[in-house]
Amino acid sequence: MSVWNPDNIRDVAESLGIVSLNDDVLQGLSSDIEYRLSQVLEEALKFMRHSKRATLSTQDVSQALRVLEIEPLYGYESTRPLRFGEASIGPGQPIFYVEDEEVDFEKLINAPLPKVPREISFTAHWLAVEGVQPSIPQNPTLADSRTQELVPKGPGANPNLTAISGADNVTVKPLVKHVLSKELQLYFSNACSAVFDEVSDDYRAAALASIRTDPGLHQLIPYFVQFIAEKVTHSLRNLFVLTQTMQLTAALLENKNLHVDPYIASIIPPVLTCLVGRHLGSSPTRLSSHPLRNAAATLLGSICKKYAKASHTLKPRLARTCLKHFLDPTKPLGANYGGIIGLQAVGGTEAVRALILPNVKEFTILIREPLEDEGSPKQAEAEAVLTVLIAALQTLEDDHVGVRNEVENGGVANQSRRLEEKVGPLVAGRVLRMARPKFVKALIES
Repeated sequence: MSVWNPDNIRDVAESLGIVSLNDDVLQGLSSDIEYRLSQVLEEALKFMRHSKRATLSTQDVSQALRVLEIEPLYGYESTRPLRFGEASIGPGQPIFYVEDEEVDFEKLINAPLPKVPREISFTAHWLAVEGVQPSIPQNPTLADSRTQELVPKGPGANPNLTAISGADNVTVKPLVKHVLSKELQLYFSNACSAVFDEVSDDYRAAALASIRTDPGLHQLIPYFVQFIAEKVTHSLRNLFVLTQTMQLTAALLENKNLHVDPYIASIIPPVLTCLVGRHLGSSPTRLSSHPLRNAAATLLGSICKKYAKASHTLKPRLARTCLKHFLDPTKPLGANYGGIIGLQAVGGTEAVRALILPNVKEFTILIREPLEDEGSPKQAEAEAVLTVLIAALQTLEDDHVGVRNEVENGGVANQSRRLEEKVGPLVAGRVLRMARPKFVKALIES
């Protein structure tokens, strides 16, 4: 039995032109409304508790609706608690309404008038005379300038307004200014320009070697991380810049003197972009992006080996992302390629056995059409995806112990049938042509 009165639903239905509603439908809608209201109230109470308040406000309800992806109710924002009055109309349930504030006309009439505003006028003053700021009231003092430098600026300066507007991903600038010495600033600018120098290979190698071994770069880590993210975001069509960005990231991670652990969450998104991005580079042949994707996969694998112990959710999250791009039929073949090598790099043989092998048969159905399209650019790309898929499966052969490289148990026909049932005819045909019975048995028994 629902707490919500079904008569209210019948009244709303009649106002919409629905005359007759079954009692079972009314009861089901009442139960659903009760569940939805309790869900909204539970989320609103969470916002109230996190705000250290004991009174539920309309803003808590609006935030709860926004979290549940429901359009919030407009017109109920208030800085004070709303007072609801009760009015009874007939024998039905009472109606609640918001009480309006009563205004005493005597106080309003006898209140003193506000001051008359001054007329708008303009005046001119010197902001600076020959580079020197004159000390006049119109110009800010040196103390005001120093105070203003520590005040956060930008759209996320006020955290309360930011939370209300729903822009929860806005970065607030810290109150403490991060000061870099001139030497570090010069090193950062020279190192960044050297890494992306297209003319001199020696210049690039020297810069990367310095970043890989220099012990005094702790203060520059956040600047390098931000620089890497900006370069990847704005240079998706430039393979050279993306490749050098991955080399710069690898150099930072290989520096044993730097503590990069707090910045791993910011480093991974650019690496994933270079691994499973939809379109990387401006070349018409998508195969040109495969070396970049291979480098990103290697980098992702080294990140997992080095930092997975500190974060237990790192590997599962990366594997989930790579698996999504591997199996998504709407993604281009380059993203499928990146998903396969990413899964192999992140999880090794276990990921291949648990995530890639069970989905090989369904995946080959997706790439069969581009493989049969002779002469098209997609054929070469699909062939590369199939090649890297079989290469990932070959890691199961090395992990399969105690099997000789010869045909056993029923001969070739029996193994061919079982292999085709396991991985599909496309991959089974390629594997059988390799004439490696140990590989075949490893696939069948995994």
